[in-house]
Amino acid sequence: MSPLKHIPNTLTSMNLLCGCVGIVFCFTGHITGAGWLVLCATAFDFADGFAARALHAHSAIGKDLDSLADVVTFGVLPALIMMQLFITVNPLFHINASMGFPEFLLPWIPLLLAVFSALRLAKFNNDSRQKDSFIGLPTPANALAIAAFPNLIQNYLVKSGSEDLNIMEWSVFNLFSHPVAYVAYILLMCWLLIAELPLFALKFKNFSWADNRYAYILLLCSLLLLITFKIGALPLIVFLYVTLSLIKHISNFKKLT
Repeated sequence: MSPLKHIPNTLTSMNLLCGCVGIVFCFTGHITGAGWLVLCATAFDFADGFAARALHAHSAIGKDLDSLADVVTFGVLPALIMMQLFITVNPLFHINASMGFPEFLLPWIPLLLAVFSALRLAKFNNDSRQKDSFIGLPTPANALAIAAFPNLIQNYLVKSGSEDLNIMEWSVFNLFSHPVAYVAYILLMCWLLIAELPLFALKFKNFSWADNRYAYILLLCSLLLLITFKIGALPLIVFLYVTLSLIKHISNFKKLT
């Protein structure tokens, strides 16, 4: 086998390494660094698929390795980021055995994201319908939304009370400040991961507006959001992606009927 054929699996392994280092960062207080590692892992995750297609290096081992890496990096790591951020914003809810029920459960609820991410990846590997599009939210999209949270909360804590505070920093801090909103967000994302919800993929067979209008709208709006909110735009981009996919699905359904 040509040495070049090992490039995709090497890139996938770098994705997994980012996830492992990010988990260590979560437990050593470097939560913002863990968020940035999710972004690095996403780049490796994109690159391994691109390299596999370019080098014609698809393999069963590569497919399994990719899923195992994604469970760690886009499942376990985002769950731990959510857990640590909740404890940071709500120090009274620090994990301890003396806390009463149901408050004791609150820091642990994000671990559901790891479970549902694993279910999502298992479904994807065995679902022939997901060759050119997705059914359910891809795990990297969920992880990218969460990757922005540490930076936004850090900015909120630094700028709290000043006029420089933006709407995303305020919103994310309040998400973690209110247990009901925090739990609702986690349950929503868990549902989206395994929902029978068609989502378009950013794969261009041609560059016409008619065939790719939703992808172009997403890319243009994403650029504007990134310019406005920088890394804080990621949660908005993910929810814009879901919304546009729903609109596309409803539009296609109406055409068929």
